[in-house]
Amino acid sequence: MNFRTVFSSLSLAGVALLTSCGGSTSNTTGWSYNDKDNGGFSINDDFDGMQTGPGLVFVEGGTFTMGRVEEDFYKDWNNIPRQVTVQSFYIDENEVTNVDYREYLYWLMRVFDYDYYPEIYNSALPDTLVWRDKLSYNEAMVENYFRFPAYNFYPVVGVSWIQAMKFCSWRTDRVNEQILIEEGVFNEFPDQQDADHFNTEVYLYKPGEYTQQNRKGLKDNNPNSAYGKEGRPVRMEDGILLPKYRLPTEAEWEYAAYGNIGARKYNRIAEGNKYTWAGSSMRNPEKNEHGN
Repeated sequence: MNFRTVFSSLSLAGVALLTSCGGSTSNTTGWSYNDKDNGGFSINDDFDGMQTGPGLVFVEGGTFTMGRVEEDFYKDWNNIPRQVTVQSFYIDENEVTNVDYREYLYWLMRVFDYDYYPEIYNSALPDTLVWRDKLSYNEAMVENYFRFPAYNFYPVVGVSWIQAMKFCSWRTDRVNEQILIEEGVFNEFPDQQDADHFNTEVYLYKPGEYTQQNRKGLKDNNPNSAYGKEGRPVRMEDGILLPKYRLPTEAEWEYAAYGNIGARKYNRIAEGNKYTWAGSSMRNPEKNEHGN
């Protein structure tokens, strides 16, 4: 299969939460946030939305009719139309390409020495035999499609669900590692080996594992902090790190395929379009209703 990755959008919820907190003072206790004299409980009161990860586009959530919207001539009733509400999310603008997946394989071979752990690399290889079929000759695709540079930016195929999920986990860690480097709180770590490599969950919940890679951290308002002037590591509450990448659900995939940004009424998409753009024909003088 070829695939795209997504993660849920948390920006709107974050803005609503901060608005309801009443600024820099707790509505629950009356104690000030981000104040050492009041215990140092910290929030990011400047958060204005989650940054967009590389290669992603934002899809605004809404309600639409999912399933078959035309007459079921065969009467299978295996795709009954129903109304589904989808939360806003980010999705890859394009399918994961061969070069994207080869970057993942290269990282596996570099970090987990192939001479000692060949099974890690081999288990991630896509199944190129998917090109073979009865009464057809596709050996050129079997041998060349995944690695030949002419196909660099074609969708990767032959990837199982488990392999795709592991790719999502790897991508989460690599994107968040780069974010920390750009924020100036983490040193570049090119000589990662075996278990000694960056992992988002380890960084969040066992930050002591990366003491040598940490640079100057964020301001720590905890009066009993053990970090001192060096500052503390980044937390998920800071809104800097991105959530986990994952595969889209069936509803998210179908909803994104509508491409109906702006073509909604009361946050509801009432019916499907013939084309994946707003309009009922392939010819229209309006630029925003042109086909791809």
